[in-house]
Amino acid sequence: MRVSIPTPLRSYTQASEVEATGATVGELLTELDRRYPGIRFRMIDEQDAVRPHVRIFVNRESVARLERALAPGDEVQILQALSGG
Repeated sequence: MRVSIPTPLRSYTQASEVEATGATVGELLTELDRRYPGIRFRMIDEQDAVRPHVRIFVNRESVARLERALAPGDEVQILQALSGG
């Protein structure tokens, strides 16, 4: 499936979109981390929850749970808020 990568994470993938597989959002992120080490930690915290500044969308629907099932044709978009002061 196609995964859109936000600009702050493109240093890992060197691309704005990548192809990845997984039966769930969690498996997809694990697959991305296998290919791009360290990327999952930037999105998922130590309690296995999506970090507050990250939003994951599957087919334009916001997803908060890593157990959310995926189908081969799904489109996943990862958004990451920027902050600063």
